[in-house]
Amino acid sequence: MPQVLDPGKARTMDEFIAELRLLKAWAGNPSITEITRRVHRDWQQAGRPRGEWPARSTVGNCFQVGRRRPNSDLLMAVVQALVGADEAIVSLWRQSLRTVLGEAEAAARVSAYDRLPTGLSAFVGRQGLVARAETLLSPGRGATTVALEGMAGIGKTSLALHLAHGLLAGKRNDTPVLFANLRGSVPQGPPADPATVLETFLRLLGTTGDRIPYDLDARAALYRRQLAGTDVLIVLDDAADAAQLRSLLPGTAGSRTLITSRRALTGLDEATRLPVPLFDPDESLELLRATAGAERITPDVPAARQIADLLGHLPLALSTIGRHMQGHPAWTLDDYYREPVISLALEDGVRTALSASDAQLPQGAQRLLRMLALHPLQEIDGGTAAALLGEPRAVAEYHLATLAAAHLLERSAPSRFRLHPLTHAYAEERICIDEPASLIRQALGRLLDHGRSSDTAMRSDSRTTRGLRPPMPWQHAGADGEIRVPQQSRAGRVLAA
Repeated sequence: MPQVLDPGKARTMDEFIAELRLLKAWAGNPSITEITRRVHRDWQQAGRPRGEWPARSTVGNCFQVGRRRPNSDLLMAVVQALVGADEAIVSLWRQSLRTVLGEAEAAARVSAYDRLPTGLSAFVGRQGLVARAETLLSPGRGATTVALEGMAGIGKTSLALHLAHGLLAGKRNDTPVLFANLRGSVPQGPPADPATVLETFLRLLGTTGDRIPYDLDARAALYRRQLAGTDVLIVLDDAADAAQLRSLLPGTAGSRTLITSRRALTGLDEATRLPVPLFDPDESLELLRATAGAERITPDVPAARQIADLLGHLPLALSTIGRHMQGHPAWTLDDYYREPVISLALEDGVRTALSASDAQLPQGAQRLLRMLALHPLQEIDGGTAAALLGEPRAVAEYHLATLAAAHLLERSAPSRFRLHPLTHAYAEERICIDEPASLIRQALGRLLDHGRSSDTAMRSDSRTTRGLRPPMPWQHAGADGEIRVPQQSRAGRVLAA
């Protein structure tokens, strides 16, 4: 590529677009139609649904100056369409775009230390998972990497730090320890830049600034040489994806790395992935006792178990309600019926945690998450999701898989999914804010039609069925034929207004 094509010179969005125009000329000045075709090809190969493919006019707008809110994802797709598979060049343009958009400075702010965080909250349960992780991380197994994956608020960081402190117990004081918060789920900015994390790690290991190379691969190589022959323990908290992690894994004999992530790290072959499940009922009761005090829980254990059921056995929610119980002795356990207990859990932490995961989703998956508020708390499949969205089934299944990868849905069977009660409550809040009532009514109409057609198909396929099957849970039609939503739901109250 000619030296004149230097996207790093750009300091404003208009300057970046000017460089993009030069890149188009350098690439043989393909037409906007041809660039659009290439973007469609690349996104099809990446598995993105057709509904997300840009129109020709949208691609053409990428070359227009004066843009206030550019689509960075599409801009990088245009760059790749122009330069092909040259990842080095694409990375250069990506870094330039991040700089222009003000992301580079944020990505360079790294929280990394040569010690583990202290002041841990109460840790309960997880005996089986702890034993499994300790076996994987035991000495003599070479380089070991364990990735703890799960939904927001499920206790991944708490588990990782409990494991890390346990591994260090009884060890000599000179065992190297590195900890970094990779900010993979922080909605206010980009994830931590792995090159900056490596720079900080190298400095913590005693490398002076003049010996730290600029290139990411060179930094990773130096990092691994520095750790060779040590039994280093590394904790990488809140990872964004496998690409962010690869250069941070030491890969040296005796090293042990613990990773936490809200996303399924399917591309990280170096790691053993351990899903972190919700608490079982006994673990939930133990956490309520630890946070609320045994004197609050012991007099009415059945009520405490019912509260844990309402919270879906999510550790963050259980801790939140336990602290509320401790600070509000006038509340009896019977006062924590569904509406207040769900609202309290959302208000004090759970909403923020779920919102951070929601913010990372593409637009189609975000919309499906909201539409799932219209479906009862039971399993959902691609056909039902397609009815809610008004999209082809293949598109709906793609969005379902995206939500499952972000641990905002639980895969209960190969093609069926289940929404956590608190995620359902969060979706109920968001649909009333983000979707107009007219579109909600249309979605409910499609859902009702889907239920009727499914009901008819099941009756025709069964020779033993007598009479009509009971209506599906969403089939709330009044005598006038108008679609009804249960009034206790937030969506129902909006439509009734």
